[in-house]
Amino acid sequence: MRRRAKSDGITPEGSLIANRLRRHRYARRVIDTSSAGAVQLRAALLERGRVEDSLLKVDDFLNHRVEPMLMAAIGETLAAAFAGAAPDMVLTAEAGGIPPAMTTAAALRIPFVYAKKFPRGDEVRPAYVRTVSSPTKGVEYRVEVARRVLPPGARVLVVDDFLSRGRTAEALGEIVAEAASELVGLGFVVEKSFMEGRVRLETHGWRVESVAIVTSLDDGVVSVLDRALRRD
Repeated sequence: MRRRAKSDGITPEGSLIANRLRRHRYARRVIDTSSAGAVQLRAALLERGRVEDSLLKVDDFLNHRVEPMLMAAIGETLAAAFAGAAPDMVLTAEAGGIPPAMTTAAALRIPFVYAKKFPRGDEVRPAYVRTVSSPTKGVEYRVEVARRVLPPGARVLVVDDFLSRGRTAEALGEIVAEAASELVGLGFVVEKSFMEGRVRLETHGWRVESVAIVTSLDDGVVSVLDRALRRD
């Protein structure tokens, strides 16, 4: 059963949570939360995001049925946040990461590479490889990037659709390091602040930015960090 998301208003309990987030975890957030990409994404999450079996579903507009204009605006927002880091390549993983990585790369006028996923196995290819577990799907898979497309010394921006537990993004960051390239940051379309993904990535000293931050899915309701709580 689909439940409607909260309006842009914040409950007292939600306000306490959001204020803690602002003071601590997101104190250095540089995403322009008033940008078209951020505003349109928050609206889409609140109006069309669904909670099914404790999972956030955005396949009506983000990672199954994709809205190009929304994705282009999201790409512009991520590109603006990381332009100062001067990336010369965007890296993502198939399949959900491909649309935001492509639009971010287009906005930055740089190429993008998507890591391919394979069932876990022993086949050897000339690639950088990491094994990633997916608790939600109950499987393990290999993330591979061909060595020829990730040259040493590249300045790499990782972009993906979701930040939850952060395992795939961590694998991509490790691949960048193995390739003797430099990871300039990781950008996400949607972050679940109640999961451990940000902590996992920031433990490596990596910069993390997200266009929209979901603070709760309690009772089947999507709660999103509000525009009023952005950094001054």
